[in-house]
Amino acid sequence: MHTIWKGSISFGLVNIPIKLHAATEDKDISLRTLHKECNSPIKYEKVCPVCQKEVGKDDIVRAFEYTKGKFVVLEDSELEQLKKQNEDKAVEIIDFVKIEEIDPIYFNRSYFMSPNDGGTKAYSLLRQALVESGKVGLAKIIIRSKEQMAILRVVDNILLMETIHYPDEVRSAADVPNIPANDSIVKKEIDTAILLIDQLTSTFDPTKYKDDYRTALLELIESKKNGQKTITAKTKEPVANNVTDLMAALQASIDRTKPEKLAVKKKTTRKKATPKKKQA
Repeated sequence: MHTIWKGSISFGLVNIPIKLHAATEDKDISLRTLHKECNSPIKYEKVCPVCQKEVGKDDIVRAFEYTKGKFVVLEDSELEQLKKQNEDKAVEIIDFVKIEEIDPIYFNRSYFMSPNDGGTKAYSLLRQALVESGKVGLAKIIIRSKEQMAILRVVDNILLMETIHYPDEVRSAADVPNIPANDSIVKKEIDTAILLIDQLTSTFDPTKYKDDYRTALLELIESKKNGQKTITAKTKEPVANNVTDLMAALQASIDRTKPEKLAVKKKTTRKKATPKKKQA
């Protein structure tokens, strides 16, 4: 499994070298956009709207727009220094809480954690302590230049880290529009709804659920491919490089000067011919 991050987790005086691995993967089917006329993939370029020209990586700086059209430019060195100043406290467990106290709306992404060199015993210690205490660790960590809150818990005998949103990143439910008031529901309707829920209640088994749309889309793609209903992008005509252009220009120059050289040569030959004797 690919390692996406290396570091350590600390709680108290215990330090655990760990590796981080993505616990989930995006299986969305990526579709390309083609030019309808020639079936070539569309190329998206970064273009300055004022200069009307494409800009490269070295021509781009990062900035914060504090008001419309006004920016504060942040240098890469400044951001890197800020990151280094916070790395030491990025993976410290600051609290232990019960997971039931955290609403699922806060959960973001999941990562498996494995011990790095020399961290096996400390890894096992934290894992066992979490299991027996019934608690999860609450920590801060910096991933991809962003400080995030995270919880550490045990799943299938593996330490799992789940990043969670900060409170100010979760929108208030009070701001959701058009929520109906508590309408008067008769008891018979409630009883019928509860009966239906009871009939549909089962033990959660994730293996019985699948992405029906993705499956149907893959089948459609496969059927088109097998039926040879495919298209091929046109290849771009090769552009002659500078060397070829130079050689062609030189050859053309040589060819063009050949008649001139021949004419000069003939003229010179006539001049060198023996002059006729004068008559007495």
